[in-house]
Amino acid sequence: MTKQRIDVHTHLIPPFWAEELKSHGGDPSGWGAPDWSPEQLLKFMDDEEIAVSVLSLTAPGIEGWEGAARIDIARRVNDYGAQLMDQRPDRFGYFTTLALPDVDAALSEIERSLDVLHVDGVTLHSNYDGVYLSDPRFDPVWQELDRRSATVFVHPTRPPQLPVLPGAPSPFADYPADTTRCALDLVLKGHRKRFASTKVILSHGGGYLPFAATRFAELGASLAKDRSPEDIMTDIKSFYFDTALVAPSGVPSLIGTVPVGQIVFGTDYPYASEEVSKTFDANLDHSTLLTPDQVGQINTRAAKLIPRLENLM
Repeated sequence: MTKQRIDVHTHLIPPFWAEELKSHGGDPSGWGAPDWSPEQLLKFMDDEEIAVSVLSLTAPGIEGWEGAARIDIARRVNDYGAQLMDQRPDRFGYFTTLALPDVDAALSEIERSLDVLHVDGVTLHSNYDGVYLSDPRFDPVWQELDRRSATVFVHPTRPPQLPVLPGAPSPFADYPADTTRCALDLVLKGHRKRFASTKVILSHGGGYLPFAATRFAELGASLAKDRSPEDIMTDIKSFYFDTALVAPSGVPSLIGTVPVGQIVFGTDYPYASEEVSKTFDANLDHSTLLTPDQVGQINTRAAKLIPRLENLM
């Protein structure tokens, strides 16, 4: 099967960010940073027949910086990502990093990133300093993203006040849990209706959201008398879900909950190693629950979220 994939879940590791992170709290998840370079990424992409990788900065992002320093490092990371995209627009895209919870700085960087750097969308972490994305203080950011019909890539970070389980760094189980908490909160707070023009991608198949979707819909409706289970499920289905680290065990819940048209390809490279990423790609390709045509749709679906890529596929 010929594959022309668009990978919405690929991370860049700017050398200056990796070096400065050591003196800004390091990586509290316990995972650490792998070796990375644009050249290594391109080789991996060629091996996996990935046409375009849309780059983003992973957790912990810039949470170790404060005040003006956080704004500055966000701009530097975004300039680095945009430069890679400018050099190889046929191979790289970029989702910009925002200096949240500073809303004014975030709004300024949205304008600069989308209007000047011409990046493909924005990255939001599942929470910022323990504040989840539905918090009213973030409404101006959502309003601006909605006005622009922006593509929003939601990446998990550590749940607030939850210590790392010994022997199991946060990306093992805590990251999918925080994606689930963030997404469910957006649904229950009515965000998916209020900001329906945003195209929101959830990492790692939406965490545990598809598996527990019926539970959330039924129990959510019992708590909120103005919501029906069908209404809540409609909002859950409005997200896009990437395939990073999903197949095969996560596929039944995912395709049992959302249409294949809401699923986009992702790898989580390089934090998911080359070997691991290739294993999950092969698992997706050979899924017994998806037809070759459906896999092909998943591989290229992101072109519908990033219009400039439609001409490349």
